Amino acid sequence: MIGYIKGVVDTLTEGKLILENHGIGYELLVPSVFLDAGIREGQELKVYTCMSVREDGISLFGFLTRDDLTVYQMLIGVSGIGPKAALSILSTLSADELRFAVLSDDVKTISRTPGIGKKTAQKLILDLKDKFDLEDAFEQKLSHASGQSDSAAFKESGVFQEAVQALTALGYSNTEALQAVKKVEITEQMNTEMVLKAALKQMF
Repeated sequence: MIGYIKGVVDTLTEGKLILENHGIGYELLVPSVFLDAGIREGQELKVYTCMSVREDGISLFGFLTRDDLTVYQMLIGVSGIGPKAALSILSTLSADELRFAVLSDDVKTISRTPGIGKKTAQKLILDLKDKFDLEDAFEQKLSHASGQSDSAAFKESGVFQEAVQALTALGYSNTEALQAVKKVEITEQMNTEMVLKAALKQMF
């Protein structure tokens, strides 16, 4: 197994990366986040990998973080979700977005992925819900935002978490709390109390 490859970016196109390591160019299938991340040719890069061996050939899938790789491996463990479908999901949703969609039974968000219908999204949620933890989901989201600790996005994720925790403390389930808070359009000016009040209005 190849756990990761560290090398120089030779070419990067939609869904495909060629990474050169010691004179060998590894062709990797990658999610669209690689293009969004502003990766350039000639840049040194570490890519976490997962190999797929099938009758029609061997493919190597690449991810920028261990978290993305872990979520991808969970996805291909779901019956009916193949390697390319899992990659398509992570090209449509970030690992954080997928975790919260699963935890809040958000079929609509997962169904945004091309080729993933409502029934497949429901099955995915059913299979993965017990594998995702709400507290861990928040920790992952905050750690991904920690490099921008002064940004509105970081504050937003903090008040989001606190509002969800407050609702669960009031007796609502994790799913109900997440669904309600996700409906609130959180701005930089809002504190936890304001988000909580707005979320409670969504409950009725």
